[in-house]
Amino acid sequence: MIASIKGQVVERLENAVIIDTGALNYEVLVPVSVLQRLQENQDSDGNVRLITYHYLQISPSSANEMLVGFLNEVERDFFLEFIKVSGIGPRAAVRALNKSIGEIAQAIHQGDTKYLKTLHGIGEQKAKEIVAKLQGKMGKFTLMRDRVEAVKEQPFNLYDIEEEALHILLQLQYKKTEAESMIKKARERNNKILTSEELLNEIYNQRNK
Repeated sequence: MIASIKGQVVERLENAVIIDTGALNYEVLVPVSVLQRLQENQDSDGNVRLITYHYLQISPSSANEMLVGFLNEVERDFFLEFIKVSGIGPRAAVRALNKSIGEIAQAIHQGDTKYLKTLHGIGEQKAKEIVAKLQGKMGKFTLMRDRVEAVKEQPFNLYDIEEEALHILLQLQYKKTEAESMIKKARERNNKILTSEELLNEIYNQRNK
């Protein structure tokens, strides 16, 4: 079980970072509030330390290990409460926590489903389920002071999704010019793409028509 990880952030992805620990590089999923505060939490050597949730994701055909990172134990404890809600797994929870955890906790405490519906992937019914499951358990979390700068509704500028998609296509042995052309056509066909996964799915769809 990996309880924490310390190293330098060598790459930022969409809701994730690659951390170089010296001997190994680890991909760690992180909520927006953590991602935006990494730089201010570096030590004098440029290292960051993340408290981690180590998770084994099992499907009928595979088993994948995942690390989710936080800046302190309180953030991790909130995450552990959040994923107790039926239908919210660790990966979905990371994407859903696109605002201040303190503000989200306060919304849950107050039963503010309107606010909760602004979280990524959370609709009316799921917002009600979150309140029903977690209201009354948010005391310490509402005191958190993590601030999150508004994320514009364009390819989540946490990372350029076209660059991430290009990186993946190059790994799959596509030529750079060919990959860039596929990405351009996919974006022209669908201008509502918000993630690299959606972009790659669109490329797959256009190649199979």
